Amino acid sequence: MIDPDGYRPNVGMVLMHPDGRVFWARRVRRDGWQFPQGGMNTDETPLEAMYRELREETGLLPEHVAVLGVTPGWLRYRLPQRAIRRNDRVVCIGQKQVWFLLQFGGVDSDLRLDASDKPEFDHWRWVDFWYPLQHVVTFKRGVYASALRHLAPFARQIAGPQAIPQMAAESGPSRPQRSRERWQAGAGRLRD
Repeated sequence: MIDPDGYRPNVGMVLMHPDGRVFWARRVRRDGWQFPQGGMNTDETPLEAMYRELREETGLLPEHVAVLGVTPGWLRYRLPQRAIRRNDRVVCIGQKQVWFLLQFGGVDSDLRLDASDKPEFDHWRWVDFWYPLQHVVTFKRGVYASALRHLAPFARQIAGPQAIPQMAAESGPSRPQRSRERWQAGAGRLRD
């Protein structure tokens, strides 16, 4: 599913250990590392897509996580020109994403990268909260920065300010609270 502007609806997940470290995974047959993410089906809400993608990419079930926060609306990134498949019937120029901060409540052995027929990742580790900003592929850095800045206050409530230090231009505490209320009121549905 691609919207009229050429963006594929998608969800991203920042899976956080209670100590503030986040789940960081290496793509199969590639050297790139990223957070779990995946496309939405036409009949899914972002929340439904998130739980499906979480199970497919990490093997985790809803009982292994708690939703701590969500970004308000869509965050977009464009694909590099070399990655755009121009021969497809509908051309996808990038992704628009809703990002979830999930508190991990299981044990490391609950994480299974082989939970689907086509695994997305072949290795994972826990990293510091801000680490991904300097280590994700360049074209995703803006979206990662926006998502992490927005989700950091929620993360800080669990892990504390020592684990999640302030970052320049980070969202203040009132904005995340408003978005949490908006998310709960909207029952997980988003509008452009």
